[in-house]
Amino acid sequence: MPASGTARLLAGGSEGPGALRPMLDTVLDALTHGAADRGGPLPAGGPGAVAHRTHGAARPCIPDHGEGPHHALRTLVTALTAGAADPADPHCAAHLHCPPLAVAAAADLAVSALNPSLDSWDQAPAAAELEALTCRALAELVHPGAPAPDALVTTGGTESNQLALLLAREAAHGAPLRIVCGANAHHSVHRAAWLLGLRPPHTLPTPTGVLDPARVHDALTAQPARPTLLVATAGTTDTGAIDPLPHLADLCDGHGATLHIDAAYGGPLLFSDTLNKRLDGLDRAHTVALDLHKLGWQPAAAGLLAVPDTAALAPLGHRASYLNADDDTDAGLPDLLGRSLRTTRRADILKIAVTLRALGRHGLGDLVDQVCAHAHALADLVQARPALELYARPTLSTVLFRPKGAGPGAVAALRRGLLHRGTAVLGRAATPEGLWLKATLLNPHIQPGDLRRLLDLVGRARPP
Repeated sequence: MPASGTARLLAGGSEGPGALRPMLDTVLDALTHGAADRGGPLPAGGPGAVAHRTHGAARPCIPDHGEGPHHALRTLVTALTAGAADPADPHCAAHLHCPPLAVAAAADLAVSALNPSLDSWDQAPAAAELEALTCRALAELVHPGAPAPDALVTTGGTESNQLALLLAREAAHGAPLRIVCGANAHHSVHRAAWLLGLRPPHTLPTPTGVLDPARVHDALTAQPARPTLLVATAGTTDTGAIDPLPHLADLCDGHGATLHIDAAYGGPLLFSDTLNKRLDGLDRAHTVALDLHKLGWQPAAAGLLAVPDTAALAPLGHRASYLNADDDTDAGLPDLLGRSLRTTRRADILKIAVTLRALGRHGLGDLVDQVCAHAHALADLVQARPALELYARPTLSTVLFRPKGAGPGAVAALRRGLLHRGTAVLGRAATPEGLWLKATLLNPHIQPGDLRRLLDLVGRARPP
């Protein structure tokens, strides 16, 4: 294609919206047709069938001559949609994989079109300011009354946990940092310790699903002079359980330990007037991981790491003369390199800021309340069916259940059978009592009939 023709395909500039508009129509049509082709929460046939269909649509991957934007969009977006696990389908409930709000997805388009990069002010003037404002506002929800609450935008809970461990390591000033966590902690805590060259975390058993303050007390007492980071969880991946945060904060205060709370799942309870008390003690943490592409209904990625005082982020400061030269900073240009370990960084804050303005705290809180209520409704339905057994009443929006008396092999095979037929997407979770099916309800529009049909599918399921 001639250069002049290529220029007319750019998304930015004064002509960008005109170039985008017809392509958006093509994309929306392809989304519609692809969902109809799929006909359920997941494509049927398993990995082999999906691979065959995807290869048929995607080849040739790099043709000698382009086929044009509309053909490429129509073909590949349709194939992607037909082969997607659709979290907006009420029977797609395996993971912390939310259906994004339309307003957030629309805002994300603007970021893609403008392509600001938050590694220097001259690439993202307004985005840098919007990020600073929105991060402070969210940090104030986590740490009300703190001296200077602040937050960093991350790619999710994994990056937030890694940053928390990094900050704790730097605060130890060269002394070996000891990390204490529960067996219920997210796997990213162990991975972050490995990436940072720290010793593997001292992992406490959590047979009840949450940290036991008595065990934590013993662990903190064992080496009182050593810098220690305690990692607690507000919303575990397997069950949605919340550790006893006030007791753990008391123990950290008494032993001089640092407290990090991984609230990637449960953090948005802060928006709810009815459920926010479950996060009592969150404000006493030195660092808190949040993740709004879970209970925040944002397109990924939308993570944050909140701190009570922006001074805690000083160890992340970094200089690169072409991005944050000293004289530019002295002249008043904001220094953005200390806001992330990444250099090129997308303006993921826009979709978050638009959502907060569009729905407000109460609107988001209502959505949180709804999905948690749906979880209790599903638990009620499970308990009403003699052929099923419930693990426990839900804390957040996760429900564990299984056919009564089913062993691990039968539960795993049942789940795979549902996936193979494309009729339901359920997760799996292991507890001391065995293996369970996991339903993580993040769709606020789900109806009671959807939940009943989901259990009907489980009751009729057979291995693939």
